[in-house]
Amino acid sequence: MLIRGRCHCGNIAFALDWPPDAAQINARACGCTFCTAHGGVWTAHPQARLQVGITDRSLVSQYEFGTRTAQFQVCAHCGVVPLVTSRIAGRLYAVVNVNTFENVDPAAVLRAAASFDGESEEARLARRQRFWIGDVRYADRP
Repeated sequence: MLIRGRCHCGNIAFALDWPPDAAQINARACGCTFCTAHGGVWTAHPQARLQVGITDRSLVSQYEFGTRTAQFQVCAHCGVVPLVTSRIAGRLYAVVNVNTFENVDPAAVLRAAASFDGESEEARLARRQRFWIGDVRYADRP
């Protein structure tokens, strides 16, 4: 299934090639203050492929906090955060915000609360390597 998503103004857009054998889309509603304030509900599948397009890179801000091991891609024009990336051992991993999906019935998304408080940096990076999207590519858009 090809899932399309974008920030509100469309400056940051993505195409997520979701594995056909994945019956549902599991999503984590992170309870940290940043995700709560921005409506971040994240999903990933280690066999998915993500293509990200940015119209105007000058309007993308990368926000980091806590362990500074993840970069929240914030559109400086509309304020939406469609994805988060993390570079681990030279490879780029990502999760996407299900609230930015354009062509998915919200009933197909199984949302659950998540808290990563107390997780060590080593455990956090290992979890990302196991569960986040490991095939992430950026393409310029006109």
